[in-house]
Amino acid sequence: MLDARQLEALTAVLEHGSFGAAAQSLSLSLAAVSLRIKALEEVLGQRLLVRGKQVRATPAGQALLAHVKQLRMMEADLLGGLQGTSARSAPRWQSLSVAVNADSVASWFLPGVAPMLQRHRLLLEILIDDQDHTHDALKSGDVIGCVSTLAKPMRGCVAEPLGIMRYRCVAAPALAKRCLTPSGAVSPHKLLAQPAVIFNRKDALQDAFLVQHFGLKQPNYPRHFAPAVEAFETAIELGLGWGMVPEQFLAQRPGLQELLPGAAVDVALYWQHWVREAPSAQRLTQAVKTAARLYLRQA
Repeated sequence: MLDARQLEALTAVLEHGSFGAAAQSLSLSLAAVSLRIKALEEVLGQRLLVRGKQVRATPAGQALLAHVKQLRMMEADLLGGLQGTSARSAPRWQSLSVAVNADSVASWFLPGVAPMLQRHRLLLEILIDDQDHTHDALKSGDVIGCVSTLAKPMRGCVAEPLGIMRYRCVAAPALAKRCLTPSGAVSPHKLLAQPAVIFNRKDALQDAFLVQHFGLKQPNYPRHFAPAVEAFETAIELGLGWGMVPEQFLAQRPGLQELLPGAAVDVALYWQHWVREAPSAQRLTQAVKTAARLYLRQA
């Protein structure tokens, strides 16, 4: 049986990022926190933390963190059920952590899961990351599920197909005109002479578009970075550059021009989540899958 106080100390260090902050949150001395984690490492016979300027978990530490979060959810579900039997008290609010790409959050994830969250008094802590990297947060134990492009289930997880997000290449009319040949066709060289608007440095949609439709691998072109959905969309509308946007966005911004009509980049999305889920996490998984069937293209 694992010691609850030792697990609590490990979790606090990983959640707060340092021994000092963990000790303060637990109202313990720094030495007490260190001793508890050292004892846990001795029981398990392996290191759980990589000490440094920023403390991080080893693979074994990540597995334990995920275990603790599962236990917390199960306990919250149990307490919520017990409280729900009493007419005097409403069920507790419970928090769930997920990792989702910004486009999904705005276009289908939140609209799809909102009714379930309100009905079951669930709170979301959303970690925003590129869809190619969200699974890192699940692997580290920081979240209980993620919207990801990773089709292969990670260890201890299930990867369920959600559907396809289709992206189109667009620009403001004035900028789009500068990318055309006299005959009206898009010139790749003229396109690359214009800046692109990119969500962040992990965003590879523009490169995927250039490879798929022009055969250009790792071309050099000027770039704006706007890591917020509203800022990203506004930058394109202002003519600062061309960019890749979900096709749902086009219906809301009729003033933008598609640079290569009919050409798209399709991104297949998956919901990666733990095999063993608490009831609250199971409700979230079902809501995510239902939302995806309503809002995403189905393969």
